[in-house]
Amino acid sequence: MGKRVDVKDLSVYYGAFLAVADVNLSIEACSVTAFIGPSGTGKSTVLRTLNRLHETTPGGRVEGAVLLDGDNIYASTTDPVQVRRTVGMVFQRPNPFPTMSIYGNVAAGVRLNNRRMPRSELDGVVEESLRAANLWDEVKDRLDRPGTGLSGGQQQRLSIARAIAVEPEVLLMDEPASSLDPISTLAIEDLVRNLKQQYTIVIVTHNMQQAARVSDRTAFFDLEQVGQPGRLVEVDDTEKIFSNPSHPRTEAYVSGRFG
Repeated sequence: MGKRVDVKDLSVYYGAFLAVADVNLSIEACSVTAFIGPSGTGKSTVLRTLNRLHETTPGGRVEGAVLLDGDNIYASTTDPVQVRRTVGMVFQRPNPFPTMSIYGNVAAGVRLNNRRMPRSELDGVVEESLRAANLWDEVKDRLDRPGTGLSGGQQQRLSIARAIAVEPEVLLMDEPASSLDPISTLAIEDLVRNLKQQYTIVIVTHNMQQAARVSDRTAFFDLEQVGQPGRLVEVDDTEKIFSNPSHPRTEAYVSGRFG
């Protein structure tokens, strides 16, 4: 089941540049939290700190803490690889492994983590993950075909199936539908609503209607001016953010007056 995430006094750097400052945020287990705000305000940067992916960028570092059910993922004793198994990631563009079949794509992480898993058990994991991603019925007769042969929307659901096959507890999604057509976008949104029963989901989106449709809570990021760090302005229940936000900057953004 999903884990609770607590972000404490988080500041994020690229070298000497402070990209995001002083983020404090709690994300409930088995819920969907949307990050919204103008480009360049740190939404994706903060998302990448939640599974220690930010530090793979040259010069990337953080100050502060990210707690998963109370355990700090930035503790010196914590293995970043284990963090990334617990906290999965789905990127903006579908990224099936080009040399692998549909089956191989879903099985890739499982094989890496458990080389001795019997084929029959692996078959079950692949089917279960594809069913969870609402893709099984579309691909069950061509599992040996390349994953890159699927449509864009199917490729993104394949990427989601691959992410959940290793049984993470938190799923991060960085604009997962931004490159998809409207029908595929709705399929991804339906999937997000279903997956939150089992996973804690954090989604970055520039589509405010999407945030309103899929999320339970919404966090609005902004910055004072170009060159200044991004900051978390407000976080609240999604319905309140879009109908009666507390901060005038949030109100101006969700009403379309800027951004």
